[in-house]
Amino acid sequence: MLIIGIPGKTLTPSDRDWLGRPEVSGVILFSRNFESRTQVADLIEAVRACRPDPFLVCVDQEGGPVQRFRDGFTRLPALARIGEAYARDRALAVALAEEHAWLMASEMRAIGVDISFAPVADLARGNRAIGERAFHADPAVVSDLLLAYLRGMRIAGMAATLKHFPGHGSVAEDTHFDAAVDPRTLEELLQTDLVPFADAIEAGAEAVMLAHVTYPAVDALAAGFSPVWIGDVLRDRLGFRGLVIGDDIGMAAAEGVGGIAARIAAHRRAGCDLILACNPSIVPESLAAAEGLDACPADRLATLCGAAPQAWDALVDNPQRDTFIARVTALDATARA
Repeated sequence: MLIIGIPGKTLTPSDRDWLGRPEVSGVILFSRNFESRTQVADLIEAVRACRPDPFLVCVDQEGGPVQRFRDGFTRLPALARIGEAYARDRALAVALAEEHAWLMASEMRAIGVDISFAPVADLARGNRAIGERAFHADPAVVSDLLLAYLRGMRIAGMAATLKHFPGHGSVAEDTHFDAAVDPRTLEELLQTDLVPFADAIEAGAEAVMLAHVTYPAVDALAAGFSPVWIGDVLRDRLGFRGLVIGDDIGMAAAEGVGGIAARIAAHRRAGCDLILACNPSIVPESLAAAEGLDACPADRLATLCGAAPQAWDALVDNPQRDTFIARVTALDATARA
């Protein structure tokens, strides 16, 4: 059930050993794994050679401040630029959200990536980690753009991952470095941060990534470790039937649960299907902790594997793509003007 990080731009014998373990369902790539489009495509091919399908190759290719692969790919603006366009022209912003999603997802599929963990469904309400990664502060605007983004990803053959459930945008703390606590009640959250998630789940989003944020009025455990949030709210109340992904167990906000083994056990008890271990330094301990635990069933994992990708040369030989790139990248120029 682990999705692991690897250290470099080529596979070492140790990496191949990790990837061959039955506890591992996928790999997540970062900027440290990227030098060029050709190099990363070769790396992905090497990863595929280690494991039969279904096996996930993942990345965070949101655009703006979180875009792991840059040279050779479209420089995508942050989602906040689309939210800013919404106030000027709703129809244009909705179209741009779909085009942004298609560009991102089609480029990732063309090099063999199954999942870019996107889109961000959080509200833009001042969180230090989210910032301009979110579309807007208004839940209705976020929902409108989020549904367009899902359409664009699907056209490109990629499943959607909503993050960070039940909403990371309204607390100040960055959970990479600090614990985060949101004191609001479930009813308050259902009227605000949860609105985009509920709408996108109804539209069929395939996966949800949990936040390492604690909402003590709902449960004492952070959302990703909470059977209340995953079972009672996400599964039962919102009717989500897709895969639940726990955010990186190496983040500071996860430390309150205990060590690596305790975090993995807590995620599993809560109902997570997949767990991120992004830093290679924690992979050996994560593998030891996960040994013998039930893996994510192959048929469920396959729902996140991308449709047959278009080859890169065929992708770029598309005048409509050039139009989309011009329209989407112009958002950054408009923001600077």
